[in-house]
Amino acid sequence: MLTWMKRLVAGSAMALAIGATGVIVTSPAHADEAKKPAVTAPAAATAAAAPVAPALVPNKGDTAWMLISTALVLLMTLPGLALFYGGLTRSKNILSICMQCMVIFSVITVLWALYGYSFAFTEGGAFIGGLDRLFLAGMTPDSVAATFSKGVVIPEYVFMAFQAVFATITCCLIIGSFAERAKFSAILVFMIIWFTFSYLPIAHMVWFWPGPDDIKDAASLDAITARAGWLWQKGVLDFAGGTVVHINAAIAGLVGSFVIGKRVGYGKEAMKPHNLVYVMTGAALLWFGWFGFNAGSALEANGSAALAFVNTYLATAAAVLAWSCAEWVTKGKPSVLGAASGCVAGLVAITPAAGFVGPMGSLVIGAAAGVVCLWGVTGLKKILGSDDSLDVFGVHGVGGILGALLTGVFADPALGGTGIWDYVANAAAPDYSIASQLWIQSQVVITTIIWYGVVSFIAFKLIDIVIGLRVKEDEEREGLDISSHGESAYES
Repeated sequence: MLTWMKRLVAGSAMALAIGATGVIVTSPAHADEAKKPAVTAPAAATAAAAPVAPALVPNKGDTAWMLISTALVLLMTLPGLALFYGGLTRSKNILSICMQCMVIFSVITVLWALYGYSFAFTEGGAFIGGLDRLFLAGMTPDSVAATFSKGVVIPEYVFMAFQAVFATITCCLIIGSFAERAKFSAILVFMIIWFTFSYLPIAHMVWFWPGPDDIKDAASLDAITARAGWLWQKGVLDFAGGTVVHINAAIAGLVGSFVIGKRVGYGKEAMKPHNLVYVMTGAALLWFGWFGFNAGSALEANGSAALAFVNTYLATAAAVLAWSCAEWVTKGKPSVLGAASGCVAGLVAITPAAGFVGPMGSLVIGAAAGVVCLWGVTGLKKILGSDDSLDVFGVHGVGGILGALLTGVFADPALGGTGIWDYVANAAAPDYSIASQLWIQSQVVITTIIWYGVVSFIAFKLIDIVIGLRVKEDEEREGLDISSHGESAYES
């Protein structure tokens, strides 16, 4: 036990050292002048902590809403995801899933405070942030972070915590793809490496910008945009994490399922979910917490938050119905497992679009996700030949890609969307091109898939060489609850 703990500490130190080096050599920010829209709308779940006038004081209502949203997102992981994933596993592995969720959540939270927040949400380069908030240096109760409205700020501590719970649930999502067979120590080392070299750069590229307060004219807009993340500069619309969270986690999980290999007995032995009540309860908690995830991404208690709230509500209901009806038609009976899976599929697909599309657009996105993600966990899974244990790619990968692309369609004001906000005119830009926005959305999907895939593959291979990824066959057959943690969820 001491051996793998030493390796874990050594691996953590190595990741921190390499990560810091990467920041120092990062290229400066640059704007994509040729293809940049009039302005990027509040396309992210986040805005960076930005220098603002001392006179700006956070509104108590906004602050209260963001504190509640942060707690709601925390609820999504603990206990929501833990119960959802735990119920999907066999009874001998539920505690291993719960333990992984709890510890990964805690590890990423600590790393976020040490260096993650600084690398993701401070100004540095187009691909990674800087060292200004390393160890949360300089942050005080009076520090503020910009929102998507000029002259409106929230406490930086609240913004930092809100982004922390996004990072934690993203990492926890990954474990579903290789559940029931991976070493606990290997999982922890992988999460440290992957968080540092995959999550943080993409979060910075998609979501970082200095805020709208200094935008006065076209020149100042160009200057602000040039300091933003690379994909933000291109004009990507990702309100709450379709790319940063869902595609990110799904690709990492899929790569892991291939590198680690299939479970012992896969395809020959029954591997059904052991507790569908847990699955249903977990899905319901995820739906509840997701209102903080999506509506909180407005960063204010305003109309944008209300729109995201309603869209999250409607799209998820549409996905439950679509999945259940499709299952009813194709299999003869609708199932609780299908309804719960449809719930998560709808939540995933509406995430990037939540603040940009109208209610009718959200219904279409949700219904499409229910049907397409059902195919993702059945037909596509067979085509890929993977043992994605809990169908992370089929739901989060397929749903995230679908949602990211359809955001470009239904954000069109002609289809009820909000369009792209022009901070110079302080109004929605008069022209919106579905084709152009679809191309931008496609670029971010392709970029994230490649980045996540490469980083994940290298990380898994390195860990496999150093400490090994997989438990022994007899330990896997016994179950990870006993073999890895010396406990049993159900005493006979």
